[in-house]
This record gives sequence, C-alpha cells and structure tokens, in this order.
Amino acid sequence: MAREAALVLEDGSAYLGQSFGAEREIEAEVVFNTSMTGYQEVCTDPSYRGQMVAMTHPQIGNYGVSPAAAESTRPWVEALIVRDLAPVYHHWEATGGLHEYLARWGVPGLEGVDTRALTRRLRRTGSLRGVLRLAGRHGFLPGDLEPYVREARAMPSLSERDVISEVSGAGQGLPDSGGTGRWPVQTAPEAGPSRARIVIVDCGLKHNIARSLARRGVEVVVLPWQAGAEAILAQRPDGVVVSNGPGDPARLDGLVADVQRLLESGVPLMGICLGHQVLGRAIGATTSRLPYGHHGGNHPVKDLDSGRVYITTQNHEFRVDAASIPPDSGFRVSHLNLNDGSVEGLAHRELPVFSVQFHPEGYPGPQDNQPLFDQFLELVSAHTTGGV
Repeated sequence: MAREAALVLEDGSAYLGQSFGAEREIEAEVVFNTSMTGYQEVCTDPSYRGQMVAMTHPQIGNYGVSPAAAESTRPWVEALIVRDLAPVYHHWEATGGLHEYLARWGVPGLEGVDTRALTRRLRRTGSLRGVLRLAGRHGFLPGDLEPYVREARAMPSLSERDVISEVSGAGQGLPDSGGTGRWPVQTAPEAGPSRARIVIVDCGLKHNIARSLARRGVEVVVLPWQAGAEAILAQRPDGVVVSNGPGDPARLDGLVADVQRLLESGVPLMGICLGHQVLGRAIGATTSRLPYGHHGGNHPVKDLDSGRVYITTQNHEFRVDAASIPPDSGFRVSHLNLNDGSVEGLAHRELPVFSVQFHPEGYPGPQDNQPLFDQFLELVSAHTTGGV
C-alpha cells in the first residue's frame, strides 16, 4: 500500500498524495514541465539536477521505461510529481515500469497531486522551494506540515548549489567509451565522409546532442566542464560544443574564462542552453533568472534571419539579458521566444560562433531544429578549409 506523502512549499501551500519510486524525503526547487510525452527523457536530463519536476500531463508512466529513451546514465531529477501514475505500462521497447526505475536509483515520486493547480501556483509566484515529506503510520496529523514550511524557506536556492559538478565528469554517461571520452561512432543515412573532431564540454550533457553529431559522421570527444581551455585545444578540435547543464551561469566564472579563450583561438563554437548562457557572459552580457523557467516541448521561437517560427524543447531557469549584450561584441540576437520575448539565440556577425537557448536535439520534443547541427558543421568545414 502506497505511503502518504506531502509536498510543502515555501509559500505555505501543501499538496498531499502517495509516495512512489524511492521512499525518501528531499528538499529542492519545484518546476513544471508541459511535455505530453517523454517523462523518462525529462527524468534523465541532467539540467534538472536540484529540482523536483511536476508533469502537467495527467497520466504518466503508461509506456514504461527503456534504455533507448534515456538521456543520461541515470535519472537526475530530485523528485517526480504526477497526477496519475499508470498502474500498467505497455510498449514494445519497455524493460520496466517508472516506479521501479525511480526506486532503483533512489529518486522519490509523488502521485495523486492536482498538478494543474500546482502549475497555476508556480506561474503566479515563480519557482518555489519545497520539501517532500513522508507521513507517519497514522498519516499527517493537524499541525504536522507547519514545520516543513520553515524548512522549505530555509533551504538554499538553486543558485547556491554546485549542481553542475554533480552531473558532469570525464566520460560521464558515455556508452562503451572504455574511459576514452570518445562517443561511439554511429552511422545513419546523413553520415558523410567527414571525420572532423568535435569536442563537447560536458556541463550536464544530454546523450542526443552527442548522438546528433556522431551520426553525421564526425568524431565526438567529451570532456568535463572543468577541463579548461588548454585541455580542450590540446584535443586539436575542429569545433567545440558547450552543452546544456543545470544551475546558475553566474557561478561559472572559470568556464566563462575558458569560453573567452576559445573565442580568441578562433575555433568554431556552438553553445546549447547553459552553454548559450555561458557564451553570453563570456562576451560581456549579464544573465538573470526567469520567473518560472521554460520547461517543455512546445515553446515557439522565431528565427530572426528567416522569419520562421519553430516549436522547441526547452529546460532552463536563466536567460541572457538582451539589453546587456555589448554593441561592440560583434554578437547579435538570432532567435526570440514568442511567449515572453527572451533571448533564444546569439550569433557572431563574422566568426563561426553561435548559440541557442533551446535544445536542437529535442528528446523529448520536436526535432525541427536538428538542422542547426548541420549549420554548425558547415561552419566547421568552411573554417578548416579556410572559408571563414
């Protein structure tokens, strides 16, 4: 029989439900995700480290879990909050259920929560700190939840946690890499003869970023975020990708300095999500926190060059402040979020450098922006042949 549990937020609100996954009590910030599918990809996205995720879609777990859907070697969410946990899963690739999967990795869940009401609260107030607590044998008694409000208010914010160090590491999540840090070569119809070497700076890498590059026929080498510019350049890369990851870019002065050094080297550079924010800080811009972040697979973004609107996958709490981009930096805003007007992309007017705040690799979500990897490799090719 499921154990009663409660999510208690710093504003004094509480949501009662039943525990699933691991029976653990945790403290973390609470965010919501609007994706209708892809709960395993969400759970295994390292960018969610330090956060509990409430899924707005009412039923979760109906197609189980499978190795093919994982975006890392393990789930990174602090907890998963759902309205209805499917009691039975069915999918031809499934190897187990969501409850067992989270329990195996020590990740708690809370079901039976009105996640729509929770989402409306977070939209009104912004992201909130919260605690997940388990009831005693007789359930929660009057007054039991009041101390938890104080605990939620006392916990550190996401900006105070070094979450990037928890998810990044040499070869972290590399399947069958043998400790080399090299992503296994993949073949696909679009794979060409190029053997350009692309170094990914792992700030909390989603697997499909590496897959998207590897199946285009390039050699992918993954280095941890603390590797440093000299170690990156020692790999003699034809291009560098600074990956997604969790936390506040304002904490990453060392990585910002590394990106500045990479810009000086002239190597083609692409930033994704946190990598985009780090690039923004490297060129002298500031970053700030969004009220409740962007989390989901249905965010409209406008490409200012073509005028086209794309539906994107997003998972981030911070943004590059448009007004802070130095006019003499050579960078311009390339993409805008149509929901709130925030910066979704940067591009240099001459150098082979650009970044996007959204996830071109998707998973979960649309694959509309996969051509951005082709765009980056075209810049790499032009640079190596002297065309840039």
